[in-house]
Amino acid sequence: PCCQRKKKKKNMCLFSSCVPEFWGDIAKDFFWKTKHAGQFLDYNFDVTKGEIFIKCMEGASTNICYNLLDRNVNEHKLGDKVAFYWEGNEPGDELTVTYRELLRRVCQFANVLKSQGVKKGDRVSIYMPMVVELVVAMLACVRIGAVHSIVFAGFSAESLCERIMDSQCSLLITADGFYRGDKLINLKLIADEALQKCRDKGFPLQRCIMLKHLSKEAEETPLGSQSPPAKRACPDLQVPWNPEVDLCWFTLLCGVSDECEPEWCDSEDPLFILYTSGSTGKPKGVLHTVGGYMLYAATTFKLVFDYQPDDVYWCTADIGWITGHSYITYGPLANGATSVLFEGLPTYPDVSRMWEIVDKYHVSKFYTAPTAIRLLMKYGSEPVQKYKRQSLKVLGTVGEPINPEAWQWYYTVVGEKRCPIVDTFWQTETGGHVLTPLPAATPMKPGSATFPFFGVVPAILNESGEELEGPSEGYLVFKQPWPGVMRTVYGNHQRFETTYFRKFPGYYVTGDGCRRDEDGYYWITGRIDDMLNVSGHLLSTAEVESALVEHEAVAEAAVVGRPHAVKGESLYCFVTLTDGVTYSCSLEAELKKQVREKIGAIATPDYIQNAPGLPKTRSGKIMRRVLRKIARNDRDLGDVSTLADSSVIEQLFQNRCCTAV
Repeated sequence: PCCQRKKKKKNMCLFSSCVPEFWGDIAKDFFWKTKHAGQFLDYNFDVTKGEIFIKCMEGASTNICYNLLDRNVNEHKLGDKVAFYWEGNEPGDELTVTYRELLRRVCQFANVLKSQGVKKGDRVSIYMPMVVELVVAMLACVRIGAVHSIVFAGFSAESLCERIMDSQCSLLITADGFYRGDKLINLKLIADEALQKCRDKGFPLQRCIMLKHLSKEAEETPLGSQSPPAKRACPDLQVPWNPEVDLCWFTLLCGVSDECEPEWCDSEDPLFILYTSGSTGKPKGVLHTVGGYMLYAATTFKLVFDYQPDDVYWCTADIGWITGHSYITYGPLANGATSVLFEGLPTYPDVSRMWEIVDKYHVSKFYTAPTAIRLLMKYGSEPVQKYKRQSLKVLGTVGEPINPEAWQWYYTVVGEKRCPIVDTFWQTETGGHVLTPLPAATPMKPGSATFPFFGVVPAILNESGEELEGPSEGYLVFKQPWPGVMRTVYGNHQRFETTYFRKFPGYYVTGDGCRRDEDGYYWITGRIDDMLNVSGHLLSTAEVESALVEHEAVAEAAVVGRPHAVKGESLYCFVTLTDGVTYSCSLEAELKKQVREKIGAIATPDYIQNAPGLPKTRSGKIMRRVLRKIARNDRDLGDVSTLADSSVIEQLFQNRCCTAV
């Protein structure tokens, strides 16, 4: 084993020296209007040596939309190939879109955007459900060089407003509403609340394009002739309308040309901004650029899923998250793949919905989150085994480490022990997979993300910043960039440097802990900073705490994670009330509502505990380590000698929540 590790390390070093040649060969598979000159990849990761920067193929120009659609239709002759099988929330609500039709619709909507004054470099906010028009809007933006900023449709008006203002968007694209299972979401109402908040804060957005997805007129959609089933057609939906701001998607398309020349962009021009939670509470606008991201999303998709031309691929994520950007839109389309685009829930109308869809479209590559796997595990194997699933070849997981029990169920019950599992680790910031097995090539270990992707060089550091060799545990960092890594935090490069490079100069710091075993396999141990991974989505404890203390009854709040059988982590909140306020069920409900409205439903607290006081050091710092122990009912607190008042500990243990609120 020692010799094998030395050989593997030597091979990694040899490959690292050939990284530019490796990616240079891959770049030849794409169209470049102009070629780059100079270094393929140039960077500085050391804040002590100057400003942090990453540049890939600077000076080369291309257009991602052209590479994803025009070349597949015209050069690769894939015009009649299905790009998306769209499966609506309600069974029977479905749509098939070919590459040729997708190109036509993207060009048409790109002309609409230009008619509204959108130009290269402008930011466009997109707040839509999982519909084909969401992909159309994305690619229409990049076709004309505009920068899209997609906001997950489960976020609140406050969150949408914050993201619109931070990115200084010139236009919002949204929809009237959608169903999430049997729950009706009036998306336009939330969007209007966000726009009003923008106006109140001195940022009046002048234009909002709305897609009629649920309204009766949705039957006239140009993307297909199918009429939506009664459950989707919702003519009684009360959609607010401001004629001075609002524009109808379908009306704007009337008579518009379906030809639109692409805008050629530099490889380092901005492609999109996607917001992720920050430990300070204010979301970070992660900025990805054109050339490097295109290469990385396309290549990781192709190799990690062993993509073959006859595959039908299904990623169950929402496009509002980075997984949907890289592995629903950009990666699959760059490879000419056929994908399933799913609007609904894995448990609606019953818990076998996912496997029914797998059989219906003969899905061969399936990518989902451990949260979904744990959820479906609760219902046993029978709902899975109702369907054959013979088409499945590769199973993937994303969003959080998968526990071995869920891995085994996924492998044994869903894949029937014949489908390799690719347990992928990556982040919004990385643009694509950075630790991952390769199917049938990497021996699997349940719960391990195994090894780095090509050209990615990880290291494990101790608190002093020293690299640890062999089996070890510490901070997961990366020693050099790859083409798809983020370039900055939009509008705040200093925050980019501070968040990812200041702690350990010379390294990109992931914020995750990691263990490397005796065979060199990497195991993600969880966030080191004040972040929680709930159902595969990062939430900032500071952001939730801020939402709680905005309520007039709350003097102080602290939020920690508590293990959850399905979601991985749940939100456990400690609140100290202002003098004279009595804790009650109605106050509890108000606090939950407050968080939902400020952040979104995904951040709704699972537990809220009335805390007469919080454990603090003598300098006034809250000891979150102790609160995590209390939330888990673990009395092994370790060293608490720095506590200012130890008597509060027993009170908190006595008052702890046993069941979720």
